[in-house]
Amino acid sequence: MEIISTKAAPAAIGPYSQAIVTGNLIYTSGQIPINPASGNIEASDIASQTEQAIKNLKAVLEEAGSSLEKVVKTTCFLQNIQDFSTFNSVYEKYFTLKPARSCVEVAALPKGALVEIEVIAEK
Repeated sequence: MEIISTKAAPAAIGPYSQAIVTGNLIYTSGQIPINPASGNIEASDIASQTEQAIKNLKAVLEEAGSSLEKVVKTTCFLQNIQDFSTFNSVYEKYFTLKPARSCVEVAALPKGALVEIEVIAEK
């Protein structure tokens, strides 16, 4: 098992790793739209927050020797399911191979985020 850590994505805000590699699979922790340079959520709308969360995932996957193209499963959390359509319009630009996915509404996300995404990818 290998722990993945990169400064190109936000540091964990709790007792967890950005990702774990085991065998040929990478399991990322959920990424919220924190700008890793500032440590803050700077975007206020779902489209911009989705873009940042995916950029954070991309950085973690690249550190682990993978990419968004090798994602096999995503789990997506939205603070408001009414954002589903806008979220999808951003998501589909990055996950073009259409990995398996779950997407649910949650009561709240850390730091007031509107979206959180975690993935499983091949190395």
